[in-house]
Amino acid sequence: MSEIIMYTANLCPYCTMAKRLLQGKGVSFTEINVDAEPGMREAMMQKTKRRTVPQIYIGEQHIGGFDDLYALDQKKQLDPLLVAYKN
Repeated sequence: MSEIIMYTANLCPYCTMAKRLLQGKGVSFTEINVDAEPGMREAMMQKTKRRTVPQIYIGEQHIGGFDDLYALDQKKQLDPLLVAYKN
């Protein structure tokens, strides 16, 4: 089964908000800290075509950053994406 992956960085308030939103939905995710190892941010940028964190994948679908995740939640479109990942 696919998983939820979130690229994060140290001291990133948007990363913290995204993590809290997903945790509040009762789903677990894999966090990849781009500050943890050299080259990780470049690998994220190559995969996502974006420079900022967080970058969130739900399964194979690239959601984007926190604003994108929050917008999905406000439009009631996030919960259906998370059904398969509920703890």
